[in-house]
Parts: sequence; structure tokens; C-alpha cells
Amino acid sequence: MEREGQAILVAVGTLVFLCIIVIVLFVIFQRRKNTLLLEQKTNEQHFKQEIAKMQIEIREETFRNISWELHDNVGQLITLAKIQLQSGASTEDIKESLNKSLQEVRTLSRAINPEALKNTTLVKALQQELDRFNRLKYIEAKLTVVGEEKIINHEVEVVFFRILQEFFSNTIKHANASALNITMDFGPKKVNITAQDNGKGFNAKKDSNYMGIGLSNIKKRAQLINANLTIESEVNKGTKLHLLYTY
Repeated sequence: MEREGQAILVAVGTLVFLCIIVIVLFVIFQRRKNTLLLEQKTNEQHFKQEIAKMQIEIREETFRNISWELHDNVGQLITLAKIQLQSGASTEDIKESLNKSLQEVRTLSRAINPEALKNTTLVKALQQELDRFNRLKYIEAKLTVVGEEKIINHEVEVVFFRILQEFFSNTIKHANASALNITMDFGPKKVNITAQDNGKGFNAKKDSNYMGIGLSNIKKRAQLINANLTIESEVNKGTKLHLLYTY
């Protein structure tokens, strides 16, 4: 009987010990789970904040472009029509100048739409940007699409567009380039985007900031969507941006 009692005590003690271990492990698991959920929620909030920030930046860039275009293009066309009217030019010449002005205003009105990127594809949005560059003779720009265009998550497209918009802006303002070529290569579950200009370039080893925009800023945007981004450049040989995204 005494041995049976000891055996029961040992069994009970072992059971209690195992229960304690299970409880401790459960508490540790729950804490770890809660920590991971909190991190996930924090990351999601950070992602949403960054996307919202980029959407605002896209709109601000669009409005700046519209302001320049109103001044440089539409303003000149209207001034031309005024001069033609004062100099007694033909009605047809005046009508042509006014019609061009009207067409430019209609094009700008579409660009003003704050939901423009949401209501179109990334390819079309990029083509509209390049068409504007060509129309205003800022630079000779071309977009090439390889493969069948795939539908990508809207937030990811916002990041793509903002990265490329920054590249375009600095190419036009600082690179002294005459040509800008964009290639979008759609493959199975991935997309390769290449943007290349023939501008003055820079020494990538010495200059950590690409023409003042902050290379780290562009890289952070790519990291936000787990995309692989590289920028290659040599003095007098232009600059090339390569973006690879797998989904």
C-alpha cells in the first residue's frame, strides 16, 4: 500500500509538473502570438501610411506639372491666339490656336482627377506621363511592354508609379538627357521594370544620392513592397533603374 501511495504521489506530481509546463508554454505562445499580431498590425498601419503619403506626393507632382503646363503650353497658345487676333490673322489660324488650347485643357482636366491611377492601369498611367513629356518636348520618351499585362495590387502600383515619377522628374530636371526609355516585362508571377536615360549620369560609388532625390528614399519605397531595386550609372553614360517585383 505504501508503494502504491508513493506511486500515486509521483504520478500526481508528474501530472502537476506537466500541467505547469503546458500552462507556461501556452502563456509564452500567447505572448508571442500577441507580439506577432501587434507587429503585423503596426506594419500594416505603416504600409497604409506610406501608401497614403505617396498618393499625396503623386497628386502634388501632378498639380506642379499642370501648373507648368498651363504656363508654358496653354498660356503660350492663348497668347499666340491673342497676337493673331491683334495682327489681323486669318480666322482659321486663330481657331487652330484656340482649338489646341482647348485640347490641352481637356488633357489637363483628366490629369487633375485624384483617382486617376485607381481608375486606370499602371501601363496607361505611365504612358500618359510619357505622352506629356513628348507633347511638351521635354524629352523623347518611349514605353515598351513585353508580355501580357498583368493586374497588380493597387498599392503596389502606387509605389511603382511614385518611384518612376521621381526618376522621370530628376531625369528631366537634372540629367540633361534627350531620351528616356521605359520597359515593363510581364512574366509568370513577376514584373521587371527598367527605366533608362542617356543623361550625364553620376558616379554611383561616390554619389550616394541620385541627383539630390535621396537614393535611400527610393530604396525604402521598393523595400516597402519587397521589390528588388538597383540603380546603375556612370558619368556621361546615363542612369538605369531596374525594379523586379514577384507576386
